[in-house]
Amino acid sequence: MLAPSPAPPESAGMSKAAFDRLEDHLKRRYIDAGRFPGTRLVVYRRGKIVHSTVQGFADVERKAPVRDDTIFRIYSMTKPITSVAFMMLLEEGRVALDEPVHQYIPEWKNLGVFQAGIAPAFLTRPPSRPMLIVDLLRHTSGLTYAFQQRSNVDAAYREMKIGEVEKAGTLQSMIDDLAKIPLEFSPGEAWNYSVSTDVIGYLVGKISGKPFEQFLKERIFNPLGMNDTDFFVPPEKAHRLAACYSADKGGITLQDDPATSSFLSPPSFISGGGGLCSTAADYLTFCRALLNGGELGGVRLIGPKTLALMTSNHLPGGRDLPEMSRSLFSEASYNGIGFGLGFSVTMNPAQTLIPGSAGEYAWGGAATTSFWVDPAEELITVFMTQVLPSSAYPVRRELRTMVYAAISDSNL
Repeated sequence: MLAPSPAPPESAGMSKAAFDRLEDHLKRRYIDAGRFPGTRLVVYRRGKIVHSTVQGFADVERKAPVRDDTIFRIYSMTKPITSVAFMMLLEEGRVALDEPVHQYIPEWKNLGVFQAGIAPAFLTRPPSRPMLIVDLLRHTSGLTYAFQQRSNVDAAYREMKIGEVEKAGTLQSMIDDLAKIPLEFSPGEAWNYSVSTDVIGYLVGKISGKPFEQFLKERIFNPLGMNDTDFFVPPEKAHRLAACYSADKGGITLQDDPATSSFLSPPSFISGGGGLCSTAADYLTFCRALLNGGELGGVRLIGPKTLALMTSNHLPGGRDLPEMSRSLFSEASYNGIGFGLGFSVTMNPAQTLIPGSAGEYAWGGAATTSFWVDPAEELITVFMTQVLPSSAYPVRRELRTMVYAAISDSNL
């Protein structure tokens, strides 16, 4: 899908001076200080790209600069794409949100809830209700992530290598292994960042009758022209893959060399929760389709009412993430933020203590990539870098503050 040509910020009610301050902030605080290798930032408003910049290096060791077409590991920014794919099947009447998960994964029918013990001798109790598909989409399933390191259930995930950054096994082997581990809590009782969206990817494949990665390519990537988005980087594009780094004592240490990265070959585990690589341009295309009510350039992914359902808060009782979260970590942790079907959702901007709009939806990735869509302001922001973990620095809060500070003509 052809991107719109860049336009002066002032033509869409935004300030160039404010964007200059933002870029200077990224350069001084993160790139010159050695905290980030480089950055890629795109801001889109009122149908125009009003800010598009690159700074620093995609590969510090080889002194390769970040370019407009640099390919990044987007990790959990895969989740919104997987969630939209699932909702496409829902629109076709092939599945419903209130169906029990064991209807599609029979071996999960008797999953218990953790009480005590260490794997493989867990003591469990029956859940208060079955896990529903909506629990997977909103992370109230009782599943977890290995890196939480909070309970014996997390430890069992680590033992079986479930949900790790470097993926192992296959989607089917993950489903089989999860059948052997109890839930951390009864579905619906809490919010816990988890492998739930990987399970959604598995269900997309099972319900559609074709491999999950094929479904994404045929129904989303190819129609939208997202030609640089995939679960691996082919040889002809390998030179565009950025290096990935770990935050280390105020600096960075190489974590994944793009010359030897596992992302250079098709993975055995197709992770709908965190497996995709993409470019800022491709992800902007996906976000533009969302901002436009689920359609772009004659290609409709989902209808506007389905998108409205996805971007509503689905946490029980209308609560926000801090009220319900069991996680030590997630890609959003602010007061006033709820969770929809694949996105965090801003409910009360005042409670977040940063500028924003009610109805803004967003998510991020483990290597500090992030995006948000603000329908009220007709605004999209896509930010790319490659530093693990995303919690190392408060760059997402700073980006929101400074991008919203650039608005000189608000729609509200």
